[in-house]
Amino acid sequence: MTQENPSTTHFGFQTVAESEKAGMVHGVFTRVANRYDVMNDLMSVGIHRLWKDAMMDWLAPRPGQKLLDVAGGTGDVAFRFLSRAGSGHATVCDLTESMLVEGRKRAEAENLAQSLDWIVGDAMALPFADNSFDVYTISFGIRNVTRIPDALAEAYRVLKPGGRLMVLEFSQMPNAMLQKAYDLYSFNVIPLMGQLVANDRASYQYLVESIRKFPDQETFAGLIRQAGFGQVKYRNLSMGIAALHSGWKI
Repeated sequence: MTQENPSTTHFGFQTVAESEKAGMVHGVFTRVANRYDVMNDLMSVGIHRLWKDAMMDWLAPRPGQKLLDVAGGTGDVAFRFLSRAGSGHATVCDLTESMLVEGRKRAEAENLAQSLDWIVGDAMALPFADNSFDVYTISFGIRNVTRIPDALAEAYRVLKPGGRLMVLEFSQMPNAMLQKAYDLYSFNVIPLMGQLVANDRASYQYLVESIRKFPDQETFAGLIRQAGFGQVKYRNLSMGIAALHSGWKI
């Protein structure tokens, strides 16, 4: 990662004050909330569903577990977790209330409301007690956090001893030619989709840029270890377009 002044960070390719980023990210997801799931399907040609299923395969939820899904938005991961576990409870925490509203509608439609809590909160200062959850997940959200090490430290804090962290995030393809082809698609097609489907090119331009600013697989694994997690491993998905990182609070 590039070295930055401690008081600044990146918002896509822009350099902004740390104090401004959360509000800017909140604005992006407030604008796209009601088209978020549709755009995810279009941008990934539905493959994000397979990635989330792969996340559940590796996570192997067990009955009675308590999940905290941070940046959980519309509840995709929480719904999958509860379905796989058979019983348990999921708390979806997100900075953007309008995303949670969309998720709550889906939960009610799927009769899962009793097994879910929807909490507005910041990944860097979670409103939960120490040692509260068996599992912490964050999917396509940690790259939007202002200070990633702070979010990982909070994940460690709220997990019970023996708890597990799992992160699904866009990553870097090890093949330079494939990465170049993917970049051409990302920068030329996805913002255009955002304009046509959500009437919001700028938000999707930011999302594409934020992927390029996120650290590669090994660097991010190092950040997880620095937060205190053990047995840190990762798996590439779709040749590295996305990656799953796993760690344990030992």
